[in-house]
Amino acid sequence: MAEQAQVHPLGLRHHFNNLDQQLEAGTMGMWVFLVTEIMFFGALFCSYAIYRSVYPEAWALGSHLNSSTLGAAMTVVLLMSSLTMALGVRSAALGNQRVVILMLSLTIVLGLAFMGMKGFEYYHHFEDKLVPGYDFSGYHGAHAGPVQMFISFYFIMTAIHATHMVVGVGLLSVMIWMTSRGRFNRQYYAPLEITGLYWHFVDIIWIFLFPMLYLVDLHK
Repeated sequence: MAEQAQVHPLGLRHHFNNLDQQLEAGTMGMWVFLVTEIMFFGALFCSYAIYRSVYPEAWALGSHLNSSTLGAAMTVVLLMSSLTMALGVRSAALGNQRVVILMLSLTIVLGLAFMGMKGFEYYHHFEDKLVPGYDFSGYHGAHAGPVQMFISFYFIMTAIHATHMVVGVGLLSVMIWMTSRGRFNRQYYAPLEITGLYWHFVDIIWIFLFPMLYLVDLHK
């Protein structure tokens, strides 16, 4: 009972009976939010699939305008960030606050590295005049119209994904602050778990985007 008296003021809200119930409610809330995100990205993926079936040659040509090597590097970085995020949550369960802060900081660094590489790729698309609706004069090959449509999907999808990454970095920053203030212990670290769910979801979205935007027809 003495232990519970110390834990409850730390994280238990008055409308929950216990910390387990609070965690279940928070986790369910995050999953409901992620379902709406899946519906949102699902609409984009379906639109992409429809146009790809109509313009397969243009989709293959457009894919070669993106660097598969850079895309693979970004994928590795995000997979590493998922690992550090998982290690951070695990460290919270073990009560090792210093390791939690270290792992979350590494996750942020990896997330920023990903966004830096994506910004580098955007920069080269602007330099090469491959920006639909702004300046697409850098492409002179076949199927110019559909290829421009493919690059439009590329910018829309990656920009939305990058926005989610920015939100994730902000959430992780808050988690680091809360950890440094002693808000979590072995019994209560629900916000870390829920933030981890969000971060893993964003990483999974990229796992789909990578082959869709970079590996459409790699052998050509």
